[in-house]
Amino acid sequence: MVTSKDILQQYWHHNSFRGLQEDIINAALQQKDILALLPTGGGKSVCFQIPALLNDGLCLVISPLIALMKDQVLNLQNKKISAAAVFSGMSFKEVEQIFINASNHQYKFLYLSPERLESRLFKSYLHSLDITLIAVDEAHCISQWGYDFRPPYLRIANLREELPKVPIIALTASATSIVQKDIVEKLRLKNVSLFQQSFERPNISYSVFKIDSKINKALEILNNVAGSSIIYCKNRRLTNYVSQLLNLQKISADYYHAGLTQEERNQKQEDWINNKIRVIVCTNAFGMGIDKTDVRTVIHYDTPDCLENYYQEAGRAGRDGKRAFAILLYHATDIEELEYLPTIRFPSIEDIRKVYQSLANFLQIPLGIGEGNYYDFDIVAFTKNFNIDIHLALNVLKTLEHEGHITVTENVFIPPKAIFITDKYSVESFEAANPKLEPVIKCLLRTYTGILDNLVAINEKQIAKICSLPYNIINESLKLLTQHQIIEYIPQKETPQIYFNMNRADASGLAINHAEYFKRKEQFTIRVNTMLQYLAEEKKCRSQIISAYFDAEEANECGCCDCCLAKKNIVLTEEEFNNIHHKISSLIPIDGINTKELLPHFKTIKKEKFWKVMQALQDDGRIEISQVGLVTIKK
Repeated sequence: MVTSKDILQQYWHHNSFRGLQEDIINAALQQKDILALLPTGGGKSVCFQIPALLNDGLCLVISPLIALMKDQVLNLQNKKISAAAVFSGMSFKEVEQIFINASNHQYKFLYLSPERLESRLFKSYLHSLDITLIAVDEAHCISQWGYDFRPPYLRIANLREELPKVPIIALTASATSIVQKDIVEKLRLKNVSLFQQSFERPNISYSVFKIDSKINKALEILNNVAGSSIIYCKNRRLTNYVSQLLNLQKISADYYHAGLTQEERNQKQEDWINNKIRVIVCTNAFGMGIDKTDVRTVIHYDTPDCLENYYQEAGRAGRDGKRAFAILLYHATDIEELEYLPTIRFPSIEDIRKVYQSLANFLQIPLGIGEGNYYDFDIVAFTKNFNIDIHLALNVLKTLEHEGHITVTENVFIPPKAIFITDKYSVESFEAANPKLEPVIKCLLRTYTGILDNLVAINEKQIAKICSLPYNIINESLKLLTQHQIIEYIPQKETPQIYFNMNRADASGLAINHAEYFKRKEQFTIRVNTMLQYLAEEKKCRSQIISAYFDAEEANECGCCDCCLAKKNIVLTEEEFNNIHHKISSLIPIDGINTKELLPHFKTIKKEKFWKVMQALQDDGRIEISQVGLVTIKK
């Protein structure tokens, strides 16, 4: 009989499980509903992949990010495990073929986004898919009380009605007790088995520094700690700026954010993974699903708005178990911005309605129209045309998403499409007159069935390969054919898109659940305040703070965060105290001495110990320290 350890050895080449993996797998094999909280890098995917491989049938995996789905499917395929993913941008025929293959038992794993669950095509194939396990990745996204609520996740629960006997395993790296309860409720988990692994990462040293120059501190860290690094910044402009500054200091760096094309992002990510560049400076769009174990430092150039985000991002350091450093940099203005953030993130109801009206005008959507349609959206043009603050616009869009009115996608990646718009005789005449374009025309006609009558998705790289021509020549040829009105060619879209989930409403009567909206604001304010407390903390172990926040078992003091190290630095034995005390007393002349002159005599001890003795002597009334630092013996 094949066991879970046999599967682990066969496909992952490991001899033993980590943490709670084996317990979770055993519960899944017993057909139990499961909520598993495993830290970033804790091997969540193994927890559903191994039981799925041991059982018959298909494992349906619901995941929010295309990059995450693609990465996991590729990893499975590299292990010779059959898997496929359906995501936005694929043609109807491509999606349908995957569902046909899945219904014919050709896959062991099928990855979908939560949005796809409501599509007619998926519903038409659902009961022929032989689904025996449902895995919900990033399960915290289902809770509106969490930090990353995504309304489409609420649709997952409808699977319970269609597949009442299929067990669900929900996985997340971070969820507070209120979010855990919401996950169980919203997914309708029955007799749920809860597994919560320790949030301790003993190999990571957490540090917080209040400094004036963030770039100088970042350079100091990178010069002192060798190896690969991630630097998280709050906006796109800053990623480019910081990476330029690092390169000027001979530290190889590149920047990454969601505004780059997919090709650019893939290349930058690949260069960093393969150590062609040392530092990736990025927004929080970077990191999900990236399997790079040797990251030695994760530097937060700006403060995240909640401890959940910080823990996940910092946790990308040291996945190989070796010493790594998570450093958070801030100064006074960051504190002020954080304190004001709830007001910015949750605009007034009046502002929401005004921006919604402007959005409808910008996209030229009449009342009662728009449901089921994608619209190209340039937020810079939108805010400029309607004189709207860009932060207000972004936060209103997020609110409209929460309320279910729209879905905003940074990049939809709708594939290029083409259709012949002239008759066959005219096409043949054009070919004869333009022999250079003939190979492309022939390829289109032979490769894409129905292109004479329908707008079909095409693959420019495939055409280039078939024609043995460079990609840019194919692109230019398609544009020329369009100019000559031989085809209608729609290039691939990589622009942000807004999808209307329902028809455009009258802004004055826009449906908003006020009670839930203000409850979300309250929960967000609590998260921000927790982050502010984390910044201000000087005594308590940071690992213990994180564990307490997630209601996990109390962690041991890590001994390596900045707070723990500070405590170590100022532990004084009685003998040490007396020695330092006597030396200080012997060095102070009758007319006193400045602390700057006193300090060089104590090079062999830690400054913190020196200052602790000085403070104790001052508190006892033995010495006096003036405002200018003059130390005198008190009589």
